[in-house]
Amino acid sequence: MAELAELVDTAGGQVAGTATQKLEAPVAGTFIGSGKASEISRLCRGLDVDTVVFDDDLSSAQGRNLEKIFECKVLDRTSLILDIFARRARTREGKMQVELAQLRHLLPRLTGFWAHLSRQKGGIGMRGDGETQLEADRRKVQERIERIERDLLDVRRQRLTQRQGRQRHQWPLASIVGYTNAGKSTLINALTGAALLAEDKLFATLDPTTRRLRLPTNQNVLLTDTVGFIRKLPHGLVEAFKATLEELVEADLLVHVVDVSHPNAADHITAVNGVLEEIGAGGKATLMVFNKTDLLPFEFLCLLRERFEKAVSISAKTGAGLPDLMAELGTMLRPLREFVELEIPHEASGIMARLHAVAQVVERDYGGDKARFKARIPPHLHSEFSRFIVRGLE
Repeated sequence: MAELAELVDTAGGQVAGTATQKLEAPVAGTFIGSGKASEISRLCRGLDVDTVVFDDDLSSAQGRNLEKIFECKVLDRTSLILDIFARRARTREGKMQVELAQLRHLLPRLTGFWAHLSRQKGGIGMRGDGETQLEADRRKVQERIERIERDLLDVRRQRLTQRQGRQRHQWPLASIVGYTNAGKSTLINALTGAALLAEDKLFATLDPTTRRLRLPTNQNVLLTDTVGFIRKLPHGLVEAFKATLEELVEADLLVHVVDVSHPNAADHITAVNGVLEEIGAGGKATLMVFNKTDLLPFEFLCLLRERFEKAVSISAKTGAGLPDLMAELGTMLRPLREFVELEIPHEASGIMARLHAVAQVVERDYGGDKARFKARIPPHLHSEFSRFIVRGLE
């Protein structure tokens, strides 16, 4: 309920009150019991409420029935999250993805909008005005969905071209993932000097951004900031944002940022892992990063480090722990490169330039008849440098 209140605040609303009910199963017509519905209706009138938000999804019939009882607007969790995404989308791609999710959410609910007209005309073989309008609306929505899907297919092709362009640099890609408001944008800003929007609100950023990070080991890595996840993230949004989320599937490493100061941090980790499984990114190499440690007591932080030995504890806001994070990034990305020693004739300056462009050069010695290098190169480029490789290292 606290998270739902945060979502309402992010959407620009003000919470006037909350209500919960325990039932073995939802009531078919109104989701909640009639007594609870009457109680909420009285609260709405007394507090001058104009919108009631449910933490679960409602059917179109349930939404209509509740609006009649409450005499105000009723939203479910998915509708609220879609509204927030619509407010936050900035790029054309983001707006298309949100509209697609909204239309998919709307399509099965169109029936209720025209139910009051469906029996205005009678007789065998005669269609009511409502049915005719419903079919027209369905057709318009379906045509719009198909058009957006075609446009997003072009976006996916563009993203593939961009990825292939980045791969020409042969730099590994690390995608930053995490629950919404875990501090992902703040972290990429701290590491790369980017100026991404970072607010203490849910879903502050929707559009993915990629920045280059040079590690202390002289290794380049591309960091991508992705949309934040949330508990019960609408499936329609996951489908609509596939073009964006493909960055996670293609990544060499996932950097899972966790707000360890949040009381439900463990549930957040489970929610993120669930979405990663859904999009086919489960099981990828992952570096767990515990953020906002500056908000934790020192004793609790010590216990955390004992429990999660391989996780890195940081504060993206203060910069604490960032050197440890960069060192661990270098360690985890190192197996993606083949560590070799090379001897290159001095006159082969083009080969040396190519080596510095695509490899991580650790040591260099220009003395003697040939220049000697110790470098980590992408395994698939082994044949390009094979005639200069003296021996493999490690």
